[in-house]
Amino acid sequence: MEFHLHNIDVEELTITMIQEAMENGKFTSRELVMYYLYRIAKYDKAGPNINAILEMNPDAIFLAESLDHERKKKGKRGPLHGIPVLLKDNIETGDKMHTSAGMLALENHVSQKDAFLVKKLRDAGAIILGKTNMTELANGMSLKMWAGYSARGGQTLNPYGPGEFFVGGSSSGSAAAVAANFTVLSVGTETDASILSPAIQNSVVGIKPTVGLISRTGIIPFTYSQDTAGPIARTVEDAALLLGILSGKDELDPATYRCEGNVVQDYTMYLDKNGLKGARIGVFQQFSEENFLPGEFDESLFYKVIQVLKEAGAEVIEKIEIPSFHRKWSYEVPTYEIKHSLGNYLYQLPSHVLIHNDHELIEFNMKHSDKALKYGQNMLEYRASLPNTLSNSEYLMAKLEDLYYSLDEGIDFAIQKYNLDAILFPSYIGSTLSAKAGYPLIALPAGYMENGRPFGITFAGTAFSEGALIKIGYAFEQATKFRKPSSLIEKV
Repeated sequence: MEFHLHNIDVEELTITMIQEAMENGKFTSRELVMYYLYRIAKYDKAGPNINAILEMNPDAIFLAESLDHERKKKGKRGPLHGIPVLLKDNIETGDKMHTSAGMLALENHVSQKDAFLVKKLRDAGAIILGKTNMTELANGMSLKMWAGYSARGGQTLNPYGPGEFFVGGSSSGSAAAVAANFTVLSVGTETDASILSPAIQNSVVGIKPTVGLISRTGIIPFTYSQDTAGPIARTVEDAALLLGILSGKDELDPATYRCEGNVVQDYTMYLDKNGLKGARIGVFQQFSEENFLPGEFDESLFYKVIQVLKEAGAEVIEKIEIPSFHRKWSYEVPTYEIKHSLGNYLYQLPSHVLIHNDHELIEFNMKHSDKALKYGQNMLEYRASLPNTLSNSEYLMAKLEDLYYSLDEGIDFAIQKYNLDAILFPSYIGSTLSAKAGYPLIALPAGYMENGRPFGITFAGTAFSEGALIKIGYAFEQATKFRKPSSLIEKV
């Protein structure tokens, strides 16, 4: 069976282009959903076998039909009306789908309500198309677990080199699905590099926002200090549109209280092709091969990026100093916070769910070890021995040190010393600094290596500087047009 959308090449269409096509009657949201279902059927579990999709929403076509009807009767709600969106499997949906964070122990867990961000998506007219595979428990299971693997979903692969190229951090399914054109948009989550890494590896745009810009209510947690959801798209424009929908204050998430007055309802106002002109960008270059995974860095491509910035009118300050970049960061904060936060989440699950604490989760995995423990569970077992409290001195001191070194000796130090609008990092090597600070970054495609592996960059900023990062990122994207679809997945 072949499925064509009225001979329209949908593969790289933006949200704006799709809305224009639907307004002009060229295709409907129902047909668009069917198009993506066809691509998923053909390429996700067959063909290159990307394995990015964990579960599909059985109501997706019905939802699309109702939104098509609403468009005819009342007009569209906004830019996301009838647009399919995939969610990472740690984001709760109050529908027929499960929320498991990739764990077998929660494969039958059905949430009773939508996460706060999911309600915002539905109110905006988006269609929740399905859930994406992820590194199990957001890489909180085992130090040996390969990125993109979960016991429930198996191994996600990179569309640009299935089985050959690294697929990236725990939001790998969300990024690979966008790269393979299984959806228009997806939502990932990040504690440290979990959006940025897969976005770069899969040649798509990812925004890790300021912690508190997007509510975490209804997301299976990792840390209190660093967790955030964020948009993944093929263009800066689409990522900016999604960011505006996702952002906002949630009474149940204290981290969002400070975003009042800092939220921008429409981040597309920053889409300026000349956004690099006059922008002061510091380039971090004090790195070595140890800061990258094998084959991840391409010096010539990075220096080409710097040249593009200069030619576009940016004031480029090279070889900036960030005193804390090379420090050895403590693991106490994420270790103790996942112990506490995941413990709270499991404890509050309904009584019919099989697990309600880390000890029951470990026992469940041991009973189903043939499926659940391909990579073991040494991180789970280590945390089980720790006290379930956030009052111990090691944790408190580590939290204070994280903030001091990531801010006063990190991002804020560099931005203030050199009077910067943003800091440029190759790949995502600045993710830990920004994660500890709770600060935003944007990941962008920046070319391809000789073997076809995607190369990318990140721009980092201070709290709630998403607008400035989008402005810089959009101008860079428009000046280069680096992104191209994977040649391993055909157009249909």
